Amino acid sequence: MSRQADVLTMPRERIEQVQLEGLRKTAVHCYEDIPFYHRSFDEAGFDPYSITSLDDLRRAPFVTKQDLRDNYPYGLVGVDRKDVREVHMSSGTTGVATVAAYTEPDLKSWSECFERAFEFAGAGPEDVCQICYGYGLFTGGLGAHYGSLQSGATVIPISAGNTERQIRVLREMGSTVLECTPSYAMHIADTALAMGVDPARDFHLKVGIHGAEAFSDNFRRELERKLNYKVLDIYGLTETGGPGLAVECLEQNGLHIAEDHFLCEVIDPATGEVLPDGEWGELVVTTLDRQASPVVRYRTRDITRILPGECPCGCTHRRIDRLQGRTDDMLIIRGVNVFPSQIENVMKTFAEVSSWYQIELTTKNYLDVATLKVEANPDFDIDSTGAIEELQRRIQAALKTALSVGIRVRLVEPMSIQRSEGKAKRIVDLRGENLQ
Repeated sequence: MSRQADVLTMPRERIEQVQLEGLRKTAVHCYEDIPFYHRSFDEAGFDPYSITSLDDLRRAPFVTKQDLRDNYPYGLVGVDRKDVREVHMSSGTTGVATVAAYTEPDLKSWSECFERAFEFAGAGPEDVCQICYGYGLFTGGLGAHYGSLQSGATVIPISAGNTERQIRVLREMGSTVLECTPSYAMHIADTALAMGVDPARDFHLKVGIHGAEAFSDNFRRELERKLNYKVLDIYGLTETGGPGLAVECLEQNGLHIAEDHFLCEVIDPATGEVLPDGEWGELVVTTLDRQASPVVRYRTRDITRILPGECPCGCTHRRIDRLQGRTDDMLIIRGVNVFPSQIENVMKTFAEVSSWYQIELTTKNYLDVATLKVEANPDFDIDSTGAIEELQRRIQAALKTALSVGIRVRLVEPMSIQRSEGKAKRIVDLRGENLQ
């Protein structure tokens, strides 16, 4: 570590002092400058002027995505419009979007947070960064752009799409850092192999900074094998300022929270009670220095835990575990809670199938039915009915053992599941279309 070493190795006492100062400032800012917070704090009996410890945050009410939507577009902006330099909106949602506004200092903080991915990876001015996140209202592209510039790297803002061109640039421009969703990185790798290009040999990659969707350890290992680089996870969401809230280091053992900018809690999603370190629950985020769009106790719906202990990398900022799903994309199948990542972990133990799958939800006899559509690898004999039935049976048995619930399996031909340049569409919900 070098560029941000003093911040990333601060003693815990100093980190908590910075957080307390930020919490006090943010709570008062929200109360005095944003009517929504003034009302909600008063209704909850929370006095922002009486904060004396980090534990006092537990008295504050939660904020949800619906609250942000209800105040669209500028109801939760806490500065004059003339001080707003940039506006982003949430991606991939239905209905009213959520808005994130940024002042000049907000953009600087965002750049520093994302740049920590480079810091942890040992990357910097000597590197060439190819950014394949989409640019625009989605925070991924510009967040990666600002962080890459902050690191001093050469930036290729190629954005998403035109995969064959992506491959040419990766081969010819000496790109050493790849930034995109993990599913798109896999699509790049598979497309290159289909073109007769060996990414492990013909690319120059050292590290991939991949976020915006959850991925399993098995998926990571396959990416690293195909692209011959290290895969680091990065986390963030529009409502809290974009990617960079937490970043994985080369230990690949949890994502370091940018604790000088964010205060994170993990709660029981049913009761709202704060859980101790090590227990799985819903991540709640409070921003500590955002001016335009601060949030206090924002419920992310993401399932993770705060990892106990220190990381061997030397960073003193606490870590969250890699996401295990969301409270709102959790599947309940015959009374059993199932996350797509659990299905993926089982699927990845079968060499005969690829990384591409979809979970199709239907209804039969008023009961939910889950079907896993998974692509066979090109070398699998897809024309052999017996081989298909045997493989489907084995995957179904493994899923039943791992999840304690039955999931149908349907093997499909290679490249038959639609690819995505952004977040992969893993769940197709057809319930309600075929009630019988």
